[in-house]
Amino acid sequence: MPQQLSDLYAALCTRAQEPAPDGARALYIAGRRCGWATHAACDALRGAAGIDADGETLRIGTGMEPGPGLDGVLEQVAELLRQANCLRGWRDELLDVMDGDEPLGVIERAAVRPLGLLTKAVHLNAWTPDGRLWVARRALSKSTDPGMWDTLVGGLAGSREDLELALVRECGEEAGLDEPDLARRSPLRTILRIHRRLPEGYQVEDVLTSTCILAPDARPANRDGEVMEIATLDVATAVRRITDGEFTLEAALVIVEDIMQRRRLGEIPA
Repeated sequence: MPQQLSDLYAALCTRAQEPAPDGARALYIAGRRCGWATHAACDALRGAAGIDADGETLRIGTGMEPGPGLDGVLEQVAELLRQANCLRGWRDELLDVMDGDEPLGVIERAAVRPLGLLTKAVHLNAWTPDGRLWVARRALSKSTDPGMWDTLVGGLAGSREDLELALVRECGEEAGLDEPDLARRSPLRTILRIHRRLPEGYQVEDVLTSTCILAPDARPANRDGEVMEIATLDVATAVRRITDGEFTLEAALVIVEDIMQRRRLGEIPA
C-alpha cells in the first residue's frame, strides 16, 4: 500500500502540471505578469479600450494602478468574454487578481480560467473517528466535474477573503458544518499549485487543505445545492475509486496526500 500510494500521488501530480493551452499568450495586468490568456479570449478582447495584444502577450490596464479604474477595465473584460461565449456560466462572484501575494483588482469568477489567473482553493478532508473518509459527490449541475466525487468540502476563496474564514464558510454551505463542528480541524496548508488545461482555459490554482476528525454523531448535509450525495468510504475503497478516476483531480491529490501523511504519523495502519 505505501508504494501504491506513492506511485498514485506521483501520477496525480504529473496530471496536475500541464503547459498552457496552445495559442495562449502571456497576460499582463497593470504591467504585472498574471496569467495565460487563451487564443479565444485574446480574440474576444482585441481592440477594446485599455487592452493591447500582439502575437506574444495580452496587456490589460497598462500604466494603471490598482483601484476602481482598473477594476472597471476588468469588469469590461469579463463582460466581453461573456458576450463572446468564452465563459462557462456567470457566477456574480468576484475573485482577486493576484500578482504573487499582492491583489491588483477583482474580476468575475467565471473569467479566471480563460485568463489563466491564479485562484486559491480550500478543502476540508474529513474523517470519522474510526478512520473512514467523508466524501461528497458533486451535483450534476456543476459546470466543472459534474457528478464526480470530491472532498467533503472544497471551494474558492472570494475577493479579500481570509483563507481560514473561506473554509469555514464553505463548510457551512457544502456540508452544514459550523465552526463548533470544526474544533479538531488542523490549520490550512498548501500542498501544491495546479497548472492544468481545461476546456475553457487554464487552471492555475493553489490547493490548500485542512484535516478534521468529525464527532461520531456528525451528519454532514449540503445546504447550497452543489452536492448530490455525501457518504463515508474506507481508505481502500477511496484509493480504488481515485485510481479508477471517480474523484476530481484536486480531491484525489488532497485525499491521497492526507492518507500518506496519516500513515507516516501512525494515525492509520500502514
